[in-house]
Amino acid sequence: MSFSKSQVVEEAETVPGIVTPKPSFGARVGAHFKRFWWAHLIFFVVCVLVISLPVVYVAYPKIAQDAVNDSTLDIKKMVISDPTPDSFQLNQTQVLGSKSPYHPQIYEFDAKVSLAGAADPFTTVRVPGVKSVDGVEIHVDQMVDLSDTAAFGDYATAVMLNEEVKLNIYGTPGLKQGGLPKTSVTYNKTVVMKGLNKLEGFAVPDFHIMIPSVNGYNMNGTVYIPNPSVMTISMGNLTLNLAVKGKAMGQTYLNDLVLKPGNNTIPMLANVDQAAILTMLSPANNQYKDGIVPFTITGNSSVYHGKNLEYFTKALAANELTVNLNVYQALKEAGLDLSGSS
Repeated sequence: MSFSKSQVVEEAETVPGIVTPKPSFGARVGAHFKRFWWAHLIFFVVCVLVISLPVVYVAYPKIAQDAVNDSTLDIKKMVISDPTPDSFQLNQTQVLGSKSPYHPQIYEFDAKVSLAGAADPFTTVRVPGVKSVDGVEIHVDQMVDLSDTAAFGDYATAVMLNEEVKLNIYGTPGLKQGGLPKTSVTYNKTVVMKGLNKLEGFAVPDFHIMIPSVNGYNMNGTVYIPNPSVMTISMGNLTLNLAVKGKAMGQTYLNDLVLKPGNNTIPMLANVDQAAILTMLSPANNQYKDGIVPFTITGNSSVYHGKNLEYFTKALAANELTVNLNVYQALKEAGLDLSGSS
């Protein structure tokens, strides 16, 4: 017996018990991923970029800027030495305060320094790089040029006259946290420092009238200058004007003055108008029966290595001091006793 091909197919299809199995869910998923792996890879990359790019380019710079804004800066030491009319050597120790859980590397940067509220900075300082950790010290030791000597004169005057002085430091350093890319932040800090507070407590503990004069000076002694600030300032040779009730009485000199933090006792030399003083204390004109005369002292000049430092001269001239001197006692020590003739 013979069968045709169509009959064989029909009988095979109608044989009971033979069923083609349906693929499992896992098999179908596997086949799908095998076939469309490239589409899923693209989707994964897109998801990663959607999440990471805002973090890297939006959140990370904002977090970095917020951490800088929340940090503090405290100046522990400031030494101004080797001054010239338009520069000085700066040696400074700053302490960074940060409570942030992040500790990025802050790269060195140029910082513009000004008196807070001033229109222009007076210098630019190169700030070294540092790891942003709470309490880390930043050391600056460099010769700085004064871009605006008048602005520095305003700063020096503010230091002289005020109990506290605000110093603004501005720059745009680079910053990097771990494996994240380098970004830049704005560093804009106002630092509060103690000033000289008008040299409150200034005194002349002793002075002596010299008759005859010695080496061109006819008075010497010591002055006491308190310095409540953290600043050490080399001011050179100071010339100060002496007056009594507006009448000039001579000048006093403080040579090679280095004003240090704390109490300063400094040698003084002077040229005073002895004739004017004797006339003032004569029986006919004497207004100071006890011989104690109030002298006013104002700055005349600050000279370092033969060059006038106008910024220090301006600060000295802005501050008028008054000291009471026992002239009778000084004259008596010099051999002239006027106390009994009043």
